Amino acid sequence: MSSVVEKVTDLVEPILAEHHFELVDLEFVKEGKSWYLRVFIDKIGGINIEECALISDILSEKLDAQDPDLIPQAYYLEVSSPGAERPLKTERDLQRSLNKYIHVSLYQPLDGRKVYEGDLIEITSDYLVLAIMQKQRQLKLKIPRKQIAKTRLAIKF
Repeated sequence: MSSVVEKVTDLVEPILAEHHFELVDLEFVKEGKSWYLRVFIDKIGGINIEECALISDILSEKLDAQDPDLIPQAYYLEVSSPGAERPLKTERDLQRSLNKYIHVSLYQPLDGRKVYEGDLIEITSDYLVLAIMQKQRQLKLKIPRKQIAKTRLAIKF
């Protein structure tokens, strides 16, 4: 299904650029008996439902006009905001999240844990550095990038 994602990405990015939006994520997945094409979009200041509807309408028309079909089976198109806890997938996402509270999931435990949350205070090509709270003390944790499975924004409680 990666070819569907690649082809739809190529189709949607110019539409989003025209409206000064960015593509956060795109997935084509089967859930139960149904297929879903999910497009997550954003912009500085956040995206609203009218903007999601606008992109959904334009993208739907573009997809329907493709010959041959990019997606031969029936599917549901969903265009939405990535939400408050959006994934951080690109270097640009990470750079814009500097000094923000993030959630990091690891492939293997680091100091006995596979999940950390803290303020992203430094980014290098090899590491992310988080300011984390541990037993009422603030510590700096250096996380090797090769150990990182996923990162996303998080809400601090």
